Amino acid sequence: MSFNIGLSGLRSVNQELGVISNNIANVNTAGFKSSRAEFAALYSGGQAGGVEMTNASQNFDRNGDVTSTGRALDLAISGSGFFVLKGADGQESYTRAGMFQRDANNYLVTPSGDRLQGYNVNDDGTLQSGVVGDLQVNSANLPAKASTELDFNANLKADAAAIDTAENPFSPSDASSFNFSQSSKVYDSLGVEHTLTQYFVKTGDNEWEVHASFDGEEMDSVMAMTFNTDGSMATPTSNPVLNLSPSGADPIELTVNVTRVTQYASDFNVSRNQSDGYTSGEMTGLSVDTDGCVYAQYTNGQTLLQGQVVMAGFTNPNGLLQTDGTTWQQSFSSGQPVIGVPGSGALGSLTAGAYESSNVDLTGELVNLMTAQRNYQANAKTISAANQMSQVLFNTL
Repeated sequence: MSFNIGLSGLRSVNQELGVISNNIANVNTAGFKSSRAEFAALYSGGQAGGVEMTNASQNFDRNGDVTSTGRALDLAISGSGFFVLKGADGQESYTRAGMFQRDANNYLVTPSGDRLQGYNVNDDGTLQSGVVGDLQVNSANLPAKASTELDFNANLKADAAAIDTAENPFSPSDASSFNFSQSSKVYDSLGVEHTLTQYFVKTGDNEWEVHASFDGEEMDSVMAMTFNTDGSMATPTSNPVLNLSPSGADPIELTVNVTRVTQYASDFNVSRNQSDGYTSGEMTGLSVDTDGCVYAQYTNGQTLLQGQVVMAGFTNPNGLLQTDGTTWQQSFSSGQPVIGVPGSGALGSLTAGAYESSNVDLTGELVNLMTAQRNYQANAKTISAANQMSQVLFNTL
């Protein structure tokens, strides 16, 4: 019996050495989770029968270090959860190794070709939440968008000198006929940039006239602007609409948001001067937010939502079936996956431009390695002692 007990110890320690060796070998494997050998005593009829290794459980409670790479599609999970993948055979799997790239068809994939899962957008750019599928990027050029709104926030100097418009009528070419001016960029349906200039003429206490020119041509419309004694705008109470006629493009109906213009004693300044139009652009790259939203970046400075990464959480991650070092599949023991976006519920957040390193504690594994070596020697010693006792018994016969 002593021989069998010692042999079971040698066999179990040898299996433990395999677990430790695998941990050490994967110390630099992204998304790898370290394992530990778990043992159980063997008994037969109440008599000790040795030991066996019952399981090698992985440590999902400890996150690996976040290693910065600067690559936009490298994603690290801070907290719990897994990325959801789908292979060519349609089988779903789960991973913590967030190193992704675009394939020839603009799908986001792992180095092995499994497609990252998430919510895609429809043709209008609206996120289709609740419908999980292969994340795909639209690499087409971003078409031009005509301006429809101009957001204009400014302060008009309250103690500016009033201008007698009867003696000095307004003229864009005469700087003495207006107090302040500001130009804004406006885009037509072809993406051509135009210049809209507003001229502010103070006509009396808290009273102003706003003239405009489009590409240097003075426009007929003149807007009256008045302010309350506390510096807030009194009129107009709604945003004016300018009708612009660019050459060779569709007419522009531009709503100018001036309701946040103020009149205080400080100098004239413009805090916001932005239209919603832009010229066409080519995609230059991708970025991912902490909530998993994937955006395409374009040469015209615009960004466009392409989809959102989803994550999966499990009641019992240790019940997952391991398919390789960094990929797992659902099992009865793990329970059904709970799908959600990063940062929701118990799911962790994402860090773009980085990946999660292995959570192996190399120092601890080396200590375990020495301990396992001593245990192996001790079990071998029990066999040697049992053998010597048997020899003594044989020599007495």
